[in-house]
Amino acid sequence: MGWLQTWLFGADPAQRPRLAQAALALAVLVAAVAGMNYFVWAGLAAAGPVHRWSAVTVVVMVGFFGLIRSGWSRRFRDPTLTVAQMVFALASGAVAYALLGAGRGAVFPAMMGVLMLGMFVASPRQMRWVSVYAVALFGATMAWMAWRNPQQYPVAVEFGHFLLVAIMMPAVSLLAGRLSRMRHRARLQRAELAQALSRLREHITRDELTGLINRRHMVVLMDQELQRCVRSGQTFCLAALDIDRFKPVNEEHGYAVGDAVLRAVAHEAQRQVRLCDVLARWGGDDLVLMMGDSRAPLARGGLERLLQRVAALRILNGSAALGVTLSAGLAEHRAGESVDQTLERATQALREAKTQGPGHVVVAA
Repeated sequence: MGWLQTWLFGADPAQRPRLAQAALALAVLVAAVAGMNYFVWAGLAAAGPVHRWSAVTVVVMVGFFGLIRSGWSRRFRDPTLTVAQMVFALASGAVAYALLGAGRGAVFPAMMGVLMLGMFVASPRQMRWVSVYAVALFGATMAWMAWRNPQQYPVAVEFGHFLLVAIMMPAVSLLAGRLSRMRHRARLQRAELAQALSRLREHITRDELTGLINRRHMVVLMDQELQRCVRSGQTFCLAALDIDRFKPVNEEHGYAVGDAVLRAVAHEAQRQVRLCDVLARWGGDDLVLMMGDSRAPLARGGLERLLQRVAALRILNGSAALGVTLSAGLAEHRAGESVDQTLERATQALREAKTQGPGHVVVAA
């Protein structure tokens, strides 16, 4: 059954609902065709006109399905061709009304079914025009048949039928407007929910002060990188970074200035890393940089450039400008080693770099 559904409705998720709608409309009219032919069997309608009507109705509706299935309908504002299908179905229903004679009342449920399907897709404005069209079309058909065959289509009965159509169609239009407003509210609610989920995701994965990946999410990403390297045989590097003499900045200039320094350093460091690298705030003034698919010599060159760019920063503090430097310890992941072990070697290398003075990089042995 799966291959049949794919053959009928395709694999495009955007097309499947359109084709399902068209298939349902086709099924409704096929049921109407079967009902028409019942009236032929019952002797209430002429076989020739009904058979011709049946053929035209089925061929045109199959044609609509084909236009949507082929993608040709995508050139229109409404790729479902809903209004066009409703216009044809109502015209087909008017012809059926003229052919059925005593059984013509059976047309109304089928037409209402077609309109109900359209309500879920068409706009309120489109449904208003379709309603006006339906009232005018069926009114003209009833008047014509009452004039041509007053015995089978008495004026009083046709006027009653016309009143019924004139009441039903505006009601359908009003319901369509209500459904449209409900769809609009549902779309707004989905958009608001998506925005809320996006904000929540950012809150969960990002550090609020610096905008960098936070420690919790970095742990997940490092584990994923480890698994990727195990499968591919590649390796990665971890660097532990620390702002030199950051505590005196807070003590001498205040925590607001310290926060400004952290933000400036994080922003500049993020600008210097590759797109495939991940920089995270590990805690306080500590940062961790993960460099995927990279050996220590190449990673060291990139890390030294990053430290040089940060050292060139000047953070304004009133009339003064503060300069900061970073120290870094770098470790290349070894086969069979855990992420924690690699990070611990990078941290030990950072401690050694701090003993050598500000702005140094040490590669772990």
